[in-house]
Amino acid sequence: MAILSIAAAFGSKFAETLSFAGDLPEVSADSVETLLTVMASSMLAIATFSVASMVSAYASASRSATPRSFTLVVSDDVSQNALSTFIGSFIFSIVALSAVTNDFFEQAGLFCLFVITITVFAVVILTFVRWVDRIARLGRLGETVDKVEDATSAALARRRLAPTFSCNECDQDDRQGQALVSKKIAYLQHIDFEQLQCWAQEHDAKIIISALPGTFITPERPLAYIKSELNAKELHNDEALNKAFTLGDDRVFDDDPRFGLIVLSEIAGKALSPAINDPGTAIDVIGTLVRLFSQWSNPLSEEERNEIKFDRIAVPTLSIRDMFDDAFTSLARDGAKTVELGVRLQKALGTLATINNGLMGDAATFHANLALQRAEKALEIKHDFETVRSAGAQEN
Repeated sequence: MAILSIAAAFGSKFAETLSFAGDLPEVSADSVETLLTVMASSMLAIATFSVASMVSAYASASRSATPRSFTLVVSDDVSQNALSTFIGSFIFSIVALSAVTNDFFEQAGLFCLFVITITVFAVVILTFVRWVDRIARLGRLGETVDKVEDATSAALARRRLAPTFSCNECDQDDRQGQALVSKKIAYLQHIDFEQLQCWAQEHDAKIIISALPGTFITPERPLAYIKSELNAKELHNDEALNKAFTLGDDRVFDDDPRFGLIVLSEIAGKALSPAINDPGTAIDVIGTLVRLFSQWSNPLSEEERNEIKFDRIAVPTLSIRDMFDDAFTSLARDGAKTVELGVRLQKALGTLATINNGLMGDAATFHANLALQRAEKALEIKHDFETVRSAGAQEN
């Protein structure tokens, strides 16, 4: 936006080289200068206000939801584009004002600059109106839950279409070959399977991935097992091989749908804390989890199934039991004393059990029984527990 604003300010000079430049209307330099002065004095203040509002929204998201949702809130495109527009307009007005006051433009140039200034004003007004609507919701709990749901849904959709990232499937306990260990302790964020495929073809090797994105990697937790003629030291020092694995201090949503489920569970757990005491938010999160697992359980058609692109790599699939543990364990524990949440949880798990009678059904039934046991220990009034149990019985 800064480069565009400077180019727009000086681009008006080229209007003076046009053949019809003398036919353009005459515009007073004072009127253009007044408009630019107004813009210069207001845009910096608006940009400062927008930064303060964004920081406040980010802090609100961390307090009301969970700090793990911060990356989604801070990546809001509307707010970032609005701030860029405000700062770009400020730079445009300063550069253009300096040029006008030094008689840089002639008649055609002034008219062109006047038209550009009016256009910039219109863009700023439209951007501000759109941004005010977004900043009013940015950082609010409901908006944050929606952002986490969207990110998790996108990650689940990608993994559903390619459960093994378009590689061969293997068992999580498959440990054949030399162990590839990390040089640092961090979370595995991304795996470049195309680079691994090229490396495996070059070295006539087979790669068995043992850690999916989201795994906390330590020297005792190998990234993969390599079947090749290279020894462990050569694998450890192979820069191209190690660069295929991106590690970082935090988990990310893109290739790690389990992280999204954990964040949603954290939001619900925070809402159930005695300091907040907001079971309605936790119930809303349960509905979100049902939507996500329903999306995951939809059968794939032949056209949707991804073909095996990386035949020299084997990857384990996500464990549905682990996904249910991430989503519902803390919810059942923290909400064991809340009757309405227990009822909603039993109905939700009962629904998921009927949607898919396979592994998901088994996991849903297991967590429904576990939640019922927690409720029995936590609820002191027998009628409350019977209410929760009857909700589960009705769904089953």
